Amino acid sequence: MRRQLACFAAIVSLAVAGVAQAADLLIFGGSIYTGVESAPKVEALVVRDGKVAFAGPLAQARKAAAKPKSIDLKGAAAYPGFVDAHAHLMGIGFRELTLNLEGAASIADMTAKVKAWSLAHPGPEVLSGRGWIETHYPEKRFPTRSDLDAVVSDRPVVLTRADGHALVANSKMLALAGVTRDTPDPTGGQILRDASGEPTGMLIDNAKALVTSKVPPPTPAQMREAARRAVDLYASRGWTGLHSVSVAAADVAILKDMAAAGTLPIRVDNFMDLSSAGDLLTTGPSADPTGLVRIDGIKLYMDGALGSRGAALLAPYDDAPGTGLLLTPPEVIARTLTAARKSHAQIAIHAIGDRGNRLVLDVFETAFDGDPAKLRAARWRIEHAQVISPTDLPRFADNGVIASMQPSHAIGDLYFAPARLGETRLKGAYAWHDLQTSGASMAIGTDAPVEKGDPLVEFYAATYRHDLAGYAGPNWGLDEVLTRPQALALITKGAAYAVFREVELGDLAVGKAADLSVFSVDLMTAPFPDIAKAHAVMTIVGGKVVYRAK
Repeated sequence: MRRQLACFAAIVSLAVAGVAQAADLLIFGGSIYTGVESAPKVEALVVRDGKVAFAGPLAQARKAAAKPKSIDLKGAAAYPGFVDAHAHLMGIGFRELTLNLEGAASIADMTAKVKAWSLAHPGPEVLSGRGWIETHYPEKRFPTRSDLDAVVSDRPVVLTRADGHALVANSKMLALAGVTRDTPDPTGGQILRDASGEPTGMLIDNAKALVTSKVPPPTPAQMREAARRAVDLYASRGWTGLHSVSVAAADVAILKDMAAAGTLPIRVDNFMDLSSAGDLLTTGPSADPTGLVRIDGIKLYMDGALGSRGAALLAPYDDAPGTGLLLTPPEVIARTLTAARKSHAQIAIHAIGDRGNRLVLDVFETAFDGDPAKLRAARWRIEHAQVISPTDLPRFADNGVIASMQPSHAIGDLYFAPARLGETRLKGAYAWHDLQTSGASMAIGTDAPVEKGDPLVEFYAATYRHDLAGYAGPNWGLDEVLTRPQALALITKGAAYAVFREVELGDLAVGKAADLSVFSVDLMTAPFPDIAKAHAVMTIVGGKVVYRAK
């Protein structure tokens, strides 16, 4: 099946690039990093029919190009296409359409934004928002329904935490959902309660469904608009592709329609929600006729998130009772893995805590009867791989399990992870360098809309490990940074390998797809603060310019 997809990708390479270009494309005028060991940096590229036809000196490129259309980078730096190896595409789009609470500085600031949004968007419908994170709030606590009731009490309000693993609802929303003091905690979820036993409005992991099931689904028009906004935003940030996870069948249908209409600017690999698996677990991976939209595998959840104390730990949290939550029944995971092995669908399992990661490694090994060669060939993935026991870290390389990680988590989590984990356990958290040294396969993603979804922030975090203000904190594992070449490889080649696309993507070798990310600074030499302040200048997918900064 994988060989068939590779051949199919080659056949449709012209469709990926859109209409075949009448003239070659000559790219020059800035640093061009190819990702190819024999010629890592060149003066010029020639693109023909959506592929790299030449990479080398400018004088030779001019001779090799037939009636070229020139692109002068004017000092900007170009790289193989950056691919977000873990994001939630529709979530990114709906973040742009609903109340975005990123950057709220306090519960007071958060509720002021809720009040302003409600006044600007009046009506009885549910007010939805996302992006708050309380770990740096001066109130030093989760928001509650009382906080929301004080500003909006006449309509239901539900606000999802930045990590997507918790939400807070006002009293109107809880009443609509029928959540009371007598409502039991669902398996894999928790209803936070006050001293008297009343729900505070905070729902963790699987308990969220008690409320979200009562929120009317978006209309088809809203879904199409969310998809459009997401892919256009990603192209404008320099991404040439993304691996979208926890995907619904309706989302893929929208993407396929966009690709057929020529309005999908980037490549999207999809890991489906189990409820939307369709025939994936019987017939295996597939691609649309343009090659831009692929269905690769299934996304599952082992545990919750660290910030809301849902990550499954081997020992209790240092700052609260409990060891986290397990979200998916073991028999469901086992049954899905057995089917995936037969159909050659990839498996990607969310695991954040050290217990969560150990359990995933265990079930992966069991699914392949302890045969590391077969498990390696399947390229199954652990999404996040955030806190790893030292005894489990070598198992990634030994079994070929891909660590799909998000560097920006480390520069956000530094405000609360030490308190959650303690100094000893923290040494196995966000262990990029240790995994790299062990020989593990890795890929870099963002987890947007949990994080902003900016490739420059991810590169900065991976190579510098300080927050955007330059703060790192004591004992924050600065020895776990990656070198710049390593980070570049993981956000390009690593992402390609993680979905069996290294034959066509990942570097700018002659014959590969001409996917380029162009940024305003040279990421390989610029001071770290300059990287975080830079921006995308141009994005090229299959030889077609899909974004150009004005």
